[in-house]
Amino acid sequence: MRDTILSIVVVINILCGLLVWFIPDLGNYILFTITSAFTLLGIYDAFIQKKHSLLRSFPIIARLRWFFEEEREKIQQYFIEDDLNGTPINREKRSIVYQRAKKEIETVPFGTQHNLYEKGYEFVKHSLFPTDHNNVSGENVVFGSDKCSQKYEGSIINISAMSFGSLSKNAIMALNQGAKMGGFAHNTGEGGVSPYHLQGGDLIFQVGTGYFGAGKTIEGKRYFDDDVFKENAIRPEVKMIEIKLSQGAKPGHGGILPAKKNTHEISNIRSVEPFTRVDSPPGHSSFSNFQEMISFLQKVRDLSNGKPVGIKFCVGNNEEIEEMIKTFSIAENYPDFISVDGGEGGTGSAPLEFTNYVGTPLLDGLSFVNKTLIKYNLKNQIKIIASGKAIDAFDIIKLKAMGADAVAMARSFMLSLGCIQARECNLDSCPVGVATQNEDLVKALVVADKNVRVKNFHEKTIAAVKEVVSAMGKNSIDEVTSKDVFRRNKEGDITSLENIYFN
Repeated sequence: MRDTILSIVVVINILCGLLVWFIPDLGNYILFTITSAFTLLGIYDAFIQKKHSLLRSFPIIARLRWFFEEEREKIQQYFIEDDLNGTPINREKRSIVYQRAKKEIETVPFGTQHNLYEKGYEFVKHSLFPTDHNNVSGENVVFGSDKCSQKYEGSIINISAMSFGSLSKNAIMALNQGAKMGGFAHNTGEGGVSPYHLQGGDLIFQVGTGYFGAGKTIEGKRYFDDDVFKENAIRPEVKMIEIKLSQGAKPGHGGILPAKKNTHEISNIRSVEPFTRVDSPPGHSSFSNFQEMISFLQKVRDLSNGKPVGIKFCVGNNEEIEEMIKTFSIAENYPDFISVDGGEGGTGSAPLEFTNYVGTPLLDGLSFVNKTLIKYNLKNQIKIIASGKAIDAFDIIKLKAMGADAVAMARSFMLSLGCIQARECNLDSCPVGVATQNEDLVKALVVADKNVRVKNFHEKTIAAVKEVVSAMGKNSIDEVTSKDVFRRNKEGDITSLENIYFN
């Protein structure tokens, strides 16, 4: 095949050379130059370069493979996938976010595309006596146990943890301004509080294992520092503190900031070397057992002047989680909230094995944490925030039914900013300026336009939750329980989530 390809290219090149000889006009010179370049490229591919076996066998033509490899995500999304089979988030879900963010028509024609009789189909049952959705309550929740002196009343839907570094400065500003407009909270992510977070929106200050914005580097290692933490924690914008133990997309690994995205500005904020890959440790250096964890949580609460303090993790070993909650109960000291992240949670960068095979899925983890808090009489003290690919109103209702007091959404709010699921977050080449530090690409995201879309998406999703809850005949979102959400099992029978997860 190599000889055939080279022969064809050389023959075409010779013919173009003859054209130039007999008809020496500009067009023929250009044609001869192009075919000569292809001839030289073919010789290079077949005989000179040694790295790519395919090019040595199929010179020039094999380069098309690279093109299709590069563009396969776009081809898949635009020409192959239907409304329901795209991953991680299908087109139907992406579209409802775009429509709500833009306040465009959000109805669908001609009936559902879902197969209502397939295994795993989920739904809620409606009432013959629906309530007035305008009067449905429960869109807010109060965070703060009896150990907390500065309780916080916030929305049941908030922006999940996404750092400046993972996201662009324009994305962070738009999210925070949207949170301010809509009256909901914005989690800083483990990168700490940046100037772009300080746009007036309520903040959940996340402290990860790298202690960015909460610690110092000593001999190449990151340690928690009381003064650095307090400076950020007592800011009026910071309403709650979240200690990140792990996240669903890569539990047990620690956060990753690719070198390309670690600019001088971000490295200054995080106190690390610029343009180097930043790997947060898998665990905290401030505690190594549950008793030490309790002491650390209390110290953080004291340093923040009594603000709600919580922990975030993806459920791993059930026995370990139960032992932790049991220790909270015995010590009579506990976090004000627990953020349960599912194994299906998103991230800007993660090792394949961790994102695919490590960590408990959200519904299983959430139900276990909920049951365990009830078992040790702590559910009335510790609120649960659930996160892990929640997109639409049904997702919110399902998580509320499973015991969540609030829901944190990350990719949904990215979509509201204009994310097209290009899946280039780890390459610093996000085409819409959401997950990149490339200044030319960042400019594509206009803060004054996207902040309104963030607010709109939150507002319309809350309204959709209320409408579905009213159709169920309930007066409050808090009345929804696992008895109200149903799933078709492998035998084709319908059973409630209560029977699946709580019996």
